[in-house]
Amino acid sequence: MSTVSAFQDAILNGDLMTRMLASIKVLLIGYSTGLTMAMLMTVIAMTSRIGTDLLETLTAMLNPLPAIALLPLALIWFGLGTTSLVFVLVHSVLWPVSLNTHSGFLAVSNTLRMVGRNYGLTGFGYVTKILIPAAFPSILTGLKNGWAFAWRTLIAAELVFGVSSGTGGLGWFIYEKKNLLEILRFAGLFSVILIGLFVENFIFRIIEQHTVRKWGMQH
Repeated sequence: MSTVSAFQDAILNGDLMTRMLASIKVLLIGYSTGLTMAMLMTVIAMTSRIGTDLLETLTAMLNPLPAIALLPLALIWFGLGTTSLVFVLVHSVLWPVSLNTHSGFLAVSNTLRMVGRNYGLTGFGYVTKILIPAAFPSILTGLKNGWAFAWRTLIAAELVFGVSSGTGGLGWFIYEKKNLLEILRFAGLFSVILIGLFVENFIFRIIEQHTVRKWGMQH
C-alpha cells in the first residue's frame, strides 16, 4: 500500500480524523490558555517595574527549558490525561509569546505613547488601543513561535502517552502504527505536516494580511 493510499484509507475509516480532532482540541485548549496567561503577565509587566523584573526573570529561567522536559513532572502532578498535555502546552506557548509581546511593547515609539496619554488613555485602554496595535508585528511573531512550539510539543507528548496509556491523538496514532510496522504511520506524519502548513500559510497569513499589512507596518 502506498503512502497516499494509506492516507486515504485512514481518512475513510475515520481513525485518522478522530486522532486529528483529538490533537487539535487539546492544542486549542493549551494554546488559548497560554495566550491568556502571556497577555496578563505582559500587561502586568508594562504597568509596574516589579512586574517587568518578574517577567524578565521568569522568561530567562523558563524559556530555554524544553516543554517536553516538564512532561514527567506533569504526569506526577496531574496523571495521565489532557491536563498534563495542557500543562506542557501552556509552558511552550507562554514564554515566547510573553517575550515577543513585551519586546514589542518596549519598542513602541514615545510619540505614540504621548498620543495615548494626550487622549487620556491609561491602564487596559492604553494597552489595547496604543501598545497592542503598534507592537502587533512582534506579537504576531510570538504567536507563530508559540504555535510552532506547542504543535511540536503536543505530538512529542502524545508519543509518550502512547507508551504510557495507549490513548491520544496524532502522536499516539504514529506511535501505534510504528509498533505494528504499518505504513499508516506515514499518513499520521503527513497529517502533522499538513496541519502545520495550513496554520502557517492560511490562518496566520490571513491574520497578517488583515493587520500588519493592512496597517502598512510590513511590506
